[in-house]
Amino acid sequence: MQVGPSPTSGGPEPLLTDKEADVLRLVAQGLHRQQIAVQLTYTEHLIDKVMRRVLLKLGASNAPHAVLLACQAGILDGSRRRHGDHAGYAAHVYRGEVPCVLCREGEKAYRAAQKRAKRHAA
Repeated sequence: MQVGPSPTSGGPEPLLTDKEADVLRLVAQGLHRQQIAVQLTYTEHLIDKVMRRVLLKLGASNAPHAVLLACQAGILDGSRRRHGDHAGYAAHVYRGEVPCVLCREGEKAYRAAQKRAKRHAA
């Protein structure tokens, strides 16, 4: 399952496997690792391993944080976030990030239009 940029990072899209998304959904429902293992017929060790990968991919510090980030990114409700779901070039700069390609191109087009309008007005 691929999701769009995180609202907090605007960074690259994390790619969660179906297994990772299933485990994360069950964590979001409040199930413990033993319950998840039984429900998905996995071992508890595998559930731990999958959750470590989810935490790493989402940049989360713990399971509740992963659920929060997944909710914000639209992972848990299945709605893929579009690029326009974040504030754009200025938001990247404000957060000290390198702007993504789409934001950089949008900013270039905006500045070019402003320059043309200024020349036309003069």
